[in-house]
Amino acid sequence: MLFDLPDQPTLYAALLARDERYDGQAFVCVSSTGVFCRLTCPARKPKAENCTFYPTIGDCIEAGFRACKRCHPLQAAASADPTIGALLHALDERPDLRWSEQHIEQFGYDLSTVRRSFKRQFGMTFLEMARQRRIREGFETLAIGGKVIAAQHEASFESSSAFRAAFARLLGCAPGDLRTDRLLRATWIPTPLGDMIAVGSRQHLHLLEFVDRKSLPSELKRLQAGTQGPIGVGVTPPAEQAAGELIAYFAAQSNRFETPLALSGSAFTRQVWDALREIPAGETRSYSDIARRIGRPSATRAVARANGANQIALMIPCHRVIGADGALTGYGGGLWRKQRLIEIERQLKTIGQETIR
Repeated sequence: MLFDLPDQPTLYAALLARDERYDGQAFVCVSSTGVFCRLTCPARKPKAENCTFYPTIGDCIEAGFRACKRCHPLQAAASADPTIGALLHALDERPDLRWSEQHIEQFGYDLSTVRRSFKRQFGMTFLEMARQRRIREGFETLAIGGKVIAAQHEASFESSSAFRAAFARLLGCAPGDLRTDRLLRATWIPTPLGDMIAVGSRQHLHLLEFVDRKSLPSELKRLQAGTQGPIGVGVTPPAEQAAGELIAYFAAQSNRFETPLALSGSAFTRQVWDALREIPAGETRSYSDIARRIGRPSATRAVARANGANQIALMIPCHRVIGADGALTGYGGGLWRKQRLIEIERQLKTIGQETIR
């Protein structure tokens, strides 16, 4: 089941505060207008007596309410913002461009507005996203056996030292260290919610993380220490399978992940991860729910640590764990991304239910 909604006063206070922790977790139906909204909707706030709160969009529609035209609850907030859409399209057209504030101004956009919009929706600025895209171009050149200097040029870095420093910040290693003949090899996987790094051997996937996760360099170092060998670059069968499954997942077509995983951790940690994989897509659980599920009701904090130690995002769905009060809690990939993942999975669940009917 989905989480139990907090009481009316708590949700109404969240609505007044436009509390992002509840965005996508609860929706408000307004009897005086007949519409339903996100709790972060910018529209004038209704009176408390006119508000009814539901956990899903489907519940709102079944109750006879129509979607708000201000906050667009039927679509991701990012796609509802024409400025974001236009800049993302421009980035797709020119990923090699050394984007600057001047380019943004030439589009006629206010710099501070663009910065706030991208930080709110993606956890990074547009210029940070553009820089990440350039590094991807260099990474992919290395993955097909290209030389470091060629990768630097593909990434549009004029300085070799700047290129090395960018790689070190992101992956914790220099580009020259990424060879194609290693036992474990890293692959760059683009997704609608940001690029991911997949590390696999010929048999198993060992790591799957968003590239902007702050702990990614340390996770890669731990992985290297555990396998007693450096990580290389290039496509492996498990990473290739993961990329295909992620395409179907983000298109809300399938939540089936059958890529073989290499799980390293204590018996307790693996028990928590198994419990996470049992949570159906479109549903959420609290840490205390997981603790009870594995027969350790007093181990809530230990469950939270095991959840945070997960290095295979999405396929071990730690994003499905929320606070006991229904609020989004910490997620290494960012709360904005956690919200989007839950929205995608609720769409998957709705599609599945309609198919059964």
